[in-house]
Amino acid sequence: MAHFRRNLEPHLLRHLRRGKSLLLLGPRQVGKTTLLSTLSADLNVNLVDRTLRLSYERRPQRLLEEVSALPRKAAPPLVIIDEVQKVPEIMDVAQQLIDAKHAQFILTGSSARKLRRHGDMNLLPGRLVHLRLDPLTLDELPQAALDDLVYDGSLPGCVQTLDAGDRELDLKSYVEAYLDEEVRAEALVRRIGDFARFLELAGIESGNIINLSAIASDVGLSKNTVGNYFEILFDCLVAERIDPITRSATRKKLTRSSRFLLFDMGVRRLCANEGRRVTPERRGGLFEQFVGLELIRHLRFAHPTAQLRFWRDPDGPEVDWVVEVHGRYVPIEVKWSDDPGPSVIKHVLTFLDEYQDQATHGYVVCRSPTRLQLHPRVTAIPWQHLPRLVAELES
Repeated sequence: MAHFRRNLEPHLLRHLRRGKSLLLLGPRQVGKTTLLSTLSADLNVNLVDRTLRLSYERRPQRLLEEVSALPRKAAPPLVIIDEVQKVPEIMDVAQQLIDAKHAQFILTGSSARKLRRHGDMNLLPGRLVHLRLDPLTLDELPQAALDDLVYDGSLPGCVQTLDAGDRELDLKSYVEAYLDEEVRAEALVRRIGDFARFLELAGIESGNIINLSAIASDVGLSKNTVGNYFEILFDCLVAERIDPITRSATRKKLTRSSRFLLFDMGVRRLCANEGRRVTPERRGGLFEQFVGLELIRHLRFAHPTAQLRFWRDPDGPEVDWVVEVHGRYVPIEVKWSDDPGPSVIKHVLTFLDEYQDQATHGYVVCRSPTRLQLHPRVTAIPWQHLPRLVAELES
């Protein structure tokens, strides 16, 4: 199996050299364990192992005893604990060892919800550097076809599976074995069919504004239940929430509800029970979601304080994505076209005029093979240039 170069790796190593302990969060199967497999840890604890997990649940102090039994070295031993949210009490022991400089930790997790569920959960404030690992980004991937990325996503295991039928089976297994079982367990769902129906509709509605009432009506559940299910998806890191820009000097009806995206395009498609043949309009919407996810992943890495937003006036213009970074706005329209014309920039220009103190240039992400200057203030870029676009935000 290929080892992908992950953008996060040099940052992770830099923090380790600083002597910091780390909390590495990310959905299951995005490559956390593979990323850490190159490190020479003195102790590896995988809490997915049920027998091992039960032993730590019964006696969290076991970790202290194991670390104390390690051979003495000049530097504190490195301890890796996978899926730490499965035994949250172990964090108290980790704090003891970190404070005494008796160990350096890398803790991985795939559920912020489980870490927060316990009111006295110890997230070691000031002691842990928090990092996030997502599915592969464009600059981490070998050359990939756009259709494969839009329909099959970029989970490392999926990308390495060359046979299309095998990829389909792997994605189906992910949805059934992880989302429909493990994530459902987070909700303490007694009626399995309820969550399954919600998950299918979440796949279909991914990319849209969250309308709890409409979704509740469609799946036959209460609005509160649907809202709780969405929070579970966010907390389990398998969905992204994108908030709108709501401040405007002239517009009074800007959309105030958030949009959401499932974290991987392939997982989204299998949740929705969709094939690869879709209408042109649907294909354009999926392309827009793909671009949104790429922006989120690159911003999370390159600009941790930046936010991805959107802008919509129900009675007028809208812009698919707006990056808010360092107090500035960068509007981004997404078009499936390989030769976008001047008409596609109308709403981007409206946005630039509306927020002229904060926004100076906009972009259209499309399938053109080259960059196109559509207007002095608007540039069209190939989708392959998304990593470069995020890098340009630094200037």
